[in-house]
Amino acid sequence: MSEPAEDRRERLVDDPGHGMTLVVKTITRLLAGFILIYGLYVVLYGHLSPGGGFAGGVVLGCGLILMVLAFGRRFVAQFISERGAGMWDSAGALAFLGIAVLGYLAGRFFQNFLDAGKPFQLFSGGTIPLSNIAIGIKVSACLFVVFVALAAFKLGDRDASEPEEPESSDRERR
Repeated sequence: MSEPAEDRRERLVDDPGHGMTLVVKTITRLLAGFILIYGLYVVLYGHLSPGGGFAGGVVLGCGLILMVLAFGRRFVAQFISERGAGMWDSAGALAFLGIAVLGYLAGRFFQNFLDAGKPFQLFSGGTIPLSNIAIGIKVSACLFVVFVALAAFKLGDRDASEPEEPESSDRERR
């Protein structure tokens, strides 16, 4: 019989064999939620303040990367797998392209086809907030996938710090 997901998460969080030290795990538990909420804020309010889809996506992606570093890959895979992140990456790109094509159908490529709303309100800016959301999804998922791919890459059996032996020349052999 398999254990409930909540028990498995707690076991992976507290497992000393996965992730980093107890101090890093505790700090990450305290900060990860704030980091993710701040990333969402930067994405959603990017048309009103500095930030936007790219900056917010980087914050969201770094929040996921922090969780992988602190708790290990298996813990984060319960929430989002590498394949799932790749699908979100593609979905963000398709959403961004879809917004551009809908603008084209309305007259010009990336033309604003929505009501601009009241200035300085969250639901203003027409298609710009939608573009920011699509870019935020794309960037955060892509950054996470790149990190996981680089973390999975290994040099093989040879240690990177070992210098390679130079081949001996014909003079040394004589």
